[in-house]
Amino acid sequence: MTQVTMTVNGKTVSGDVEGRTLLAEFLRDGLKMTGTHIGCDTSQCGACVVHMNGEAVKSCSVLALDAEGAEVKTIEGMANPDGSLSTIQQAFQDHHGLQCGFCTPGMVMSAAALLKDNPKPTEREIREYLEGNICRCTGYHNIVKAIMAASGQDVGAIAAE
Repeated sequence: MTQVTMTVNGKTVSGDVEGRTLLAEFLRDGLKMTGTHIGCDTSQCGACVVHMNGEAVKSCSVLALDAEGAEVKTIEGMANPDGSLSTIQQAFQDHHGLQCGFCTPGMVMSAAALLKDNPKPTEREIREYLEGNICRCTGYHNIVKAIMAASGQDVGAIAAE
């Protein structure tokens, strides 16, 4: 076992991990932060997306030891300081960008990374960016709409589904 220390959602945390422990497992099992979902264990679905040092990463493909000293942000850290939903989270709620909710944490984290790099993405850019995230319920339409709304764009021209 090796001790790993990182900052998660603004708080310094440490824990003992085996060399093969994935960041997703450390967050969920070691820190009891279960908002990061594990959907496939093969880096295919995107349910486990977190931000590490400001970049979106699939936490099932990162060893916890590789996050030593890193700044990690999870879905639990996305809310506003007063506990209210962030703009992106509120847009997902307002525009029905979720159904079962399993992919939602990863989608929200991916959307935040996209909007950081591209504050006014087109519908096509959003769809291309989300290619690494799988949703089996929504058909993506309302997720795209939610991300466009979170970017401050008019979504009135997008047909409701």
